[in-house]
Amino acid sequence: MGVRRVARSSEHPAESFSPILARSGTIHRPIDPVAYDCVKLIFIRHGSAILLSEFGEKPVTVGDVVALGSNTLCGSEPEGSITVTTLYLDRDYVVDQVFWQHAALLADRLDAQDFADELYSEPAQILHLGERRVGMLMPWLDEMVALSLDGPSPKKFYRLQALLFAVLDVVTPYVRTTEARRTPTQRRATREGPPLCRHFSPLRAEARTSVELLRSAPEQRWTLQQLASAVHLSPSQLGRLFVDAYGKTPMTYLSTLRAERLARLLRETDLPIEEAMRRVGWHSRGHAARMFRQAVGVTPTRYRQLRGGK
Repeated sequence: MGVRRVARSSEHPAESFSPILARSGTIHRPIDPVAYDCVKLIFIRHGSAILLSEFGEKPVTVGDVVALGSNTLCGSEPEGSITVTTLYLDRDYVVDQVFWQHAALLADRLDAQDFADELYSEPAQILHLGERRVGMLMPWLDEMVALSLDGPSPKKFYRLQALLFAVLDVVTPYVRTTEARRTPTQRRATREGPPLCRHFSPLRAEARTSVELLRSAPEQRWTLQQLASAVHLSPSQLGRLFVDAYGKTPMTYLSTLRAERLARLLRETDLPIEEAMRRVGWHSRGHAARMFRQAVGVTPTRYRQLRGGK
């Protein structure tokens, strides 16, 4: 989410692949900004918190739903404690649903990915459904959690999917979308009869290797040319493969990694902010502050203040 991208969270042990995973829990301590390679829907059941993400520094409370695209940083500061149910959805699975939803417009699944990126251009949103409407979803969410506890089961899949669709039917009208333009390919695909067969592409080894290189040394002064040379591709080839695999360009993915690690240093150490920036690979304080704020929603200085740092 070839190797599949798994809807996994560091909040629970590694599990077998499932395109739909549901978990409930109560959070008492701050959570550093972290990004997952899956789409997340977080339903606030009890309590409140301050969230930090691309939308800035915003409060959430009972009746809110947080929608996060894949590889989008988000951190939280519970006000006492907060109880949530989180749905982890494999990004490829979500793109498939967009394809079938808009099959009259789309030629194939690869076209659907571009269409989805344009339609859902805001990767971090807080949806204000209201306490009663979210309360109505609780029985469905609780059943999804129960079905997920023992790991993936083909016998449970259709029930799990039916519950997800029921939840999405209530949630998606609140999601802000951008009007997606119909490309010439999409216009040609609009016709009577069934859509063209989808073209699935495996996750290429070069994309996986690129991510491993970035994650192992985000502090290195990477350029797209250097990264492409390391995996024996042209920059344009690597760019296309990487976006198809991870939904972001290599350099945007690198900024996400650096922001995540800078947040950890600001939280866990007393390093001066400029030194912490250099350790993650940012050598211009102004540029680092802009990139961090874009990813986390607040400046490094504000983040350290929020986390009780010096």
